[in-house]
Amino acid sequence: MIKPERLRKGDKVAIVSLSSGMLGEKEFIHKYYLGKQRLEEKFGLEVVTMPNTLKGIEYLREHPEKRAEDLMAAFKDKSIKAIICAIGGEETIRILPYIDYDVIKNNPKIFSGFSDTTANHLMLYKTGLISYYGPCLLCDFAEYVDMYDYTEKAIRDLWFNPQEKYEIKKCEYWTNEHISWCEENINKAKKRIKDEKGYEVVQGKGKVTGKLLGGCLDAFPIYVGTEIWPSLEEWKDKILFFETSEEMPEPDYIYFYLLNLGAQGIFNVAKGIIVGKPKEEKYYEEYKEVYRKVLKEFNREDMPVLYNVNFGHSSPIGIIPYGIECELDVDNKKITLLESIVK
Repeated sequence: MIKPERLRKGDKVAIVSLSSGMLGEKEFIHKYYLGKQRLEEKFGLEVVTMPNTLKGIEYLREHPEKRAEDLMAAFKDKSIKAIICAIGGEETIRILPYIDYDVIKNNPKIFSGFSDTTANHLMLYKTGLISYYGPCLLCDFAEYVDMYDYTEKAIRDLWFNPQEKYEIKKCEYWTNEHISWCEENINKAKKRIKDEKGYEVVQGKGKVTGKLLGGCLDAFPIYVGTEIWPSLEEWKDKILFFETSEEMPEPDYIYFYLLNLGAQGIFNVAKGIIVGKPKEEKYYEEYKEVYRKVLKEFNREDMPVLYNVNFGHSSPIGIIPYGIECELDVDNKKITLLESIVK
């Protein structure tokens, strides 16, 4: 896998809207300026807003080729060192016909986002470029009052100061409070709840190692069967990471999604699973039972599964890198990246 260069103060970072165009809407534009300010003042980065990023929901829905144009231009620009997605959405896959894989492969740089951005990660994975299931502008950099220290630390530790071995530790708190995105709420902070559960073992024992591959579970049906969906060979010996969206799908749907993966043979060749904290902890116990049920049906009751991990739609989030060697130790409830994730 190809590792991009680490970030340094003064580097340029591009903002792109590859799915929803809500960043450019009048009621959300204050969050664009807030996220931009954080990138500049907290991290010392220079923000480059790509030409179509702020053109709004309707325009970007009607012009997937313009979204792709921004992504390709950001990769081609040698001065840009990272690309951060504005937010996810539901139809990133529509930019697929306009993607030039050679451009991506020949211009490696940090790429971050989650949710429907899984599609973009799978595009990059196809080229062999490591990418990062991590913060986006609207949800994380533009958090009201301040960024979460857990997210900020992950960015500094992993993108700016690469380490050969890095333990992804459990965040000690979480939030289930929803504060509407409007300018009058900009000084309202979400209440933090102590995470009493910590990492939980759903099943399995011991240690396994493998490269990371996964994304947003309830978006997977959009990608299955397309050119970016990994072959069974590519799932072999991987540690899978799965999480669920703000739609908080019912347990029956999670069962169907996992059943599909099992039918593809993925559980027979993978080594372990890391599962994200469900949004607002809805169906928290029910999801665990679904994982046990499906893995039993595919004779993988031995597969280590660690639960309640901070990535994706949980709040706050850290960073999970695609294609990086990872050790999953369920006996000690530890996740360790065994190599630096940037150069």
